[in-house]
Amino acid sequence: MAFGLSPKHIQEISLDNLSPEHFLIIAIETSKKLNWNIGFISENGFIAYTKMSMSSFSEEVKIKIQDNKAFLKSECTGSQMVDWGKNKENISKFISSFNENKNAFLPEELNQKFEELKPNFVPKEDDILNQAPPTTKEKISGILSIFKPSQGYFITPILINLNIAIFILMAIRGVNIFLPDNESLITWGANFRPVTLDGEWWRLITNCFLHIGIFHLLMNMYALLYIGLLLEPHLGKTRFIAAYLLTGLVASVTSLWWHDLTISAGASGAIFGLYGVFLAMLTTNLIEKSARNALLTSIAIFVGYNLLNGLKGGIDNAAHIGGLISGIVIGYSFIPSLKRSDDLKLKYTLVAILSVVIIFSSTLVYKNITSYDFGKYDARMKEFIAYESMALEMFKMPENTTDEKLLKEIKTRSLYFWNESIKLINEVEKLNLPSTIHDKNKKLLQYCDLRVKTCDLYCKAIEENTDAYGVQIEDINKQIDTVIKKLKGEK
Repeated sequence: MAFGLSPKHIQEISLDNLSPEHFLIIAIETSKKLNWNIGFISENGFIAYTKMSMSSFSEEVKIKIQDNKAFLKSECTGSQMVDWGKNKENISKFISSFNENKNAFLPEELNQKFEELKPNFVPKEDDILNQAPPTTKEKISGILSIFKPSQGYFITPILINLNIAIFILMAIRGVNIFLPDNESLITWGANFRPVTLDGEWWRLITNCFLHIGIFHLLMNMYALLYIGLLLEPHLGKTRFIAAYLLTGLVASVTSLWWHDLTISAGASGAIFGLYGVFLAMLTTNLIEKSARNALLTSIAIFVGYNLLNGLKGGIDNAAHIGGLISGIVIGYSFIPSLKRSDDLKLKYTLVAILSVVIIFSSTLVYKNITSYDFGKYDARMKEFIAYESMALEMFKMPENTTDEKLLKEIKTRSLYFWNESIKLINEVEKLNLPSTIHDKNKKLLQYCDLRVKTCDLYCKAIEENTDAYGVQIEDINKQIDTVIKKLKGEK
């Protein structure tokens, strides 16, 4: 079983008495027998892709012939970190089937098949099996290399390091690393409609670098690492960082538009945007066909699963969808400059146009999102808390308080402040507030009405010098406890 970033299994076998040409033909016939899709062929070997199954997103199998040996490598194309032995199984199946096929062809047949295959070979200068530089994934040889910028993998580690550094700073300043409270997230730059719309537009970007706990950070950084390794070598530094920031901005604006009172933070909106860019590229000829099919399937499943998982509470699916759709649009917009990679003017012009269009559109949406009267609401709620505190002072009076004093306290203070609270809530109901706040106000009115009823019953019990109202008071107190639980979000 292999473990790591894109788990792989590598094995070397001897050609024995076979010529490189004959070995190549038998190896190709073996791959066809195993139902592998062959996507690249040269005189030095080929690249094939296994079928997707319940246990695998598909693997890429490279077979390179050199110095009377064949180098076999099976590598996962999906985002999994464990292959459960699938890569080793692919190589074992290939060797076993190859040995069975060795004597199935006459030398003349092998020569004829080789001559028929030669027109399909890529030119020597385009033979990726002969290229010395390792792929971007192969450069990640150890845990520390994940954080080190290199050719084709430059912006991704910088983004990973920045996200981790901000998380560490938050932890040093006392923010809970498992479940940060709302106040801490807002202080550090989370996206929250009441404050973001109150002139703090910069939260649309800063929230893309915050995370709600260490597990949230680790999951997002793994997803960023995986898509960065696949995508950044194709896009280059400029297009990649532009895609991250622009899709992150769209994701934040989408979240802001969709949610009234949700605190949003995390890189996932921007990461979904990068997956959207890659999905767009996978529908074009920029990536070799067989590799395209394998990657398209695995990434589509990854995106689909995460979107469905986002239907659960506590996940900002609006940001995910906004990032994904904007990523697809940006991906298709990049196609002309990717096809003309030497045209720097076209590359920078497209990035500039996209930036202007997305920033302008986001600004337009930002300015037209409903701005609720949260400032006035918060001020009135502080008054309500003060009224409630004074109204409840009757329960803090000493046990030896006379009935006369207790009755006066209830009539002149408790009842007065509960009635003032009811007036306050009715006034607050006239403010422009989201439906969730209006629902809360209804519960507060119910709460105040029940408090008034208990005060009336306490007054009657004192005036009549009786315990006859005890059961009614107890029943109302139970109703008050139920309303309080609902206000706290408890069932």
